[in-house]
Amino acid sequence: MAQNEAVDVVLVGAGIMSATLAVLLKELDPAIRVEVVELMDSGAAESSNPWNNAGTGHAGLCELNYTPQAADGSIDIQKAVHINAQFEVSKQFWAYLSQKGTFGSSRSFICPVPHLSYVEGDKGIAFLKKRYEALKHHHAFADMQYTEDKAVMNEWMPLMMPGRPADQRLAATRIMGGTDVNFGALTNKLLAHLSSAPDVQVKYRNKVTGLARKGSGWSVTIKDVDSGHSREIDSRFVFLGAGGAALPLLQLSGIEEGKGFGGFPVSGQWLRCDNPEIVKQHQAKVYSQAAVGSPPMSVPHLDTRVVDGKKSLLFGPYAGFTTKFLKHGSFLDLPLSVRAANIGPMLAVARDNMDLTKYLMSEVRQSMEQRLESLRRFYPGAKAEDWRLEIAGQRVQIIKKDPKKGGVLQFGTELVASRDGSLAALLGASPGASVTVSIMLELLERCFPERYRSEAWTAKLAEIFPAREKALETDAELYHRVRTKSDEGLELVEQHSEATRFEPV
Repeated sequence: MAQNEAVDVVLVGAGIMSATLAVLLKELDPAIRVEVVELMDSGAAESSNPWNNAGTGHAGLCELNYTPQAADGSIDIQKAVHINAQFEVSKQFWAYLSQKGTFGSSRSFICPVPHLSYVEGDKGIAFLKKRYEALKHHHAFADMQYTEDKAVMNEWMPLMMPGRPADQRLAATRIMGGTDVNFGALTNKLLAHLSSAPDVQVKYRNKVTGLARKGSGWSVTIKDVDSGHSREIDSRFVFLGAGGAALPLLQLSGIEEGKGFGGFPVSGQWLRCDNPEIVKQHQAKVYSQAAVGSPPMSVPHLDTRVVDGKKSLLFGPYAGFTTKFLKHGSFLDLPLSVRAANIGPMLAVARDNMDLTKYLMSEVRQSMEQRLESLRRFYPGAKAEDWRLEIAGQRVQIIKKDPKKGGVLQFGTELVASRDGSLAALLGASPGASVTVSIMLELLERCFPERYRSEAWTAKLAEIFPAREKALETDAELYHRVRTKSDEGLELVEQHSEATRFEPV
């Protein structure tokens, strides 16, 4: 690309967010000129990498922290319902692309895996039963099964049941329509599709070092990290989708809307098992409750993962603390992110979250034997030789201003956009990847408002998305019709029944 050549869109980071946005934009406007800039030598090298995440395929089916219990004992299902609808929107987009022939078989990135919730003791059982009663009346969760029968649980999760005390009280729910998604494979399919399209450049080993206003758009300075050569390109729109690195880039832009945000980096680790004799006994994602006083990010789960056609098990997460914003980042990332506008909120969060800091430090100091003890709560027969430690991706949780507390630590994702819509950044973490499509549709609506409402874009969006979130949440007949169509397009329908077949223990 020649020096100072103009493009319509620059997307920073070649993960699932940028890849999704770029493909959406090319579907809506095939003539749009796009450049994707990535620091690493391949796509999906950070948060979208399959080994950097375990619970992929978030659909609100089993994640207990998405259904909090209020002080009066009632269960709030709103977040689980909304995330489920968002995941169904993602599935519509993937099914559309699969049926269009964009990237061949969808089996390389999405597989059917039952989603289970599991609890212990009287208090846990009371919560899970209330949760089940609250969810089962909603059409998205109508297929949920509940049991306190250990014989049934032995069928649902045969790896987890042997070796337990005879008098241990347990309960579980199961939904067969869950999935496991390899967002690394999906991202690279999207990037390969983009690379074959006209007026698209995907540049690896390139780093954005400058962002300056230029007219109604931006001048972006990009450095080739191998040659050291820098170039400048002009773009009408810039998206900062670089995971943990999005915050420093947002600060570099200087937009007013980005001031006051800080980042709280959290590292993670998993225990991974590739032993086929063990793996074949567990075909599920099983979520439980976080220990008392532990943050939402610490919810333990034992997951079937399917990567490049091979099944593995991941258990965790084991949290930790580092000052890096990326797995391949610098220990200076956190201190260099401190600004006059965010030091107040960051100090307030440090003051109010001492317990979280102590928790993260204790997690860092855990021995392998201590980690195995946590695993044995799920899988009593776990042996050290079958498991190894896997370093997860970095999560940079959002710190933002709060009028009462000074600053709050926010779990989840937040889209920050300039008032004129010329620049947007995505901050935060889970359940990011699973709801990427909904987040990027929100970005299009906020940053391209006139084109989003135009007849051409409206018609194309209606073709890709037969139903959006609000309709899916409220219309049972529409939900089932759209989900069935997506499942057929993603080759999931025939496989859901196969997901129940276990090898004998």
